[in-house]
Amino acid sequence: MAIASNKILLESDTNELEIVEFRIDEVDGQGNVVPCYYGVNVAKVREIIRLPQLSRVVNAKPGVEGMIKLREKVITIINLAMVLGKNTGDMVADRVVVLEFNNLMVGVLVHSVSRIYRISWKNVEPPSKSVHSDQVTGLVKMDDRIILVLDFEKIVGELCSESALRPLDQDTIHQAVEFNRAHKIVLVADDSAFIRHTMCSALRSAGYVVEEAEDGAAAWDMIQRKIAESEMQGVDVRSILSLLITDVEMPQMDGLHLTSLVRKTETVKELPVVIFSSLASDDNKRKWIGLGANHILTKPDLPNLVKVADQLAAY
Repeated sequence: MAIASNKILLESDTNELEIVEFRIDEVDGQGNVVPCYYGVNVAKVREIIRLPQLSRVVNAKPGVEGMIKLREKVITIINLAMVLGKNTGDMVADRVVVLEFNNLMVGVLVHSVSRIYRISWKNVEPPSKSVHSDQVTGLVKMDDRIILVLDFEKIVGELCSESALRPLDQDTIHQAVEFNRAHKIVLVADDSAFIRHTMCSALRSAGYVVEEAEDGAAAWDMIQRKIAESEMQGVDVRSILSLLITDVEMPQMDGLHLTSLVRKTETVKELPVVIFSSLASDDNKRKWIGLGANHILTKPDLPNLVKVADQLAAY
């Protein structure tokens, strides 16, 4: 089953997404099957297939089921039930959702795939404390169930070393710049606590003052407070906010809509915006620059994050 993603959602500020819903069920203490619903942005889904012949991997990390060959490409297969700590009893996961992001392709084992839903990011809520928040970036409340949107960047990054954020080298941290980074405030918006912590740590290690937002709506609220503060002090807002770095996929408000709001607001329309996303294909990069982004970085390009910040925060 091939997936035809609606590309318009990645080239405008509709603040909508399409999610593929799938199930990874579990067995409770009485032996009853409990249906569990999960989702992933359709922009990350390449196709959905039945599990073909699987080759085991020697000394693989727990959660790596093996590898398959898919049209001359060898891809890693992740046992998502194991990663999520589920007791699945005798149930067999024989469907593979093939994902492509961060310049790599992986497959995840699921029990079934339901359908595709088009929803507003406003209807995607941050995870509550009752769910595995380190593996979930949002939840969607349907009429009869809740769909958990998984943080595949974290899940895959921990299992597949080639997808992990590359460490920041000391030369990048200590490279000479024509301004004092400690006088520059950078706002980072990303719903993945794992990714956001890594990005902010890199920027702070380089000397920047960093403020964090867990989604686009929170980031926009913070920007509006900066505008009010600058007006009270009678200063340019860029003296108290030098740069915005944002993900695309976020609950409440995505990074494209956030970028559009910045460009439409007179006080901050000149604020540099960097989009840091696992969906940054060459095609999307061109479209996002057209929306007003100053620079696009593809996760996991952490070293260039500081270099680009140095270029854009020099005001």
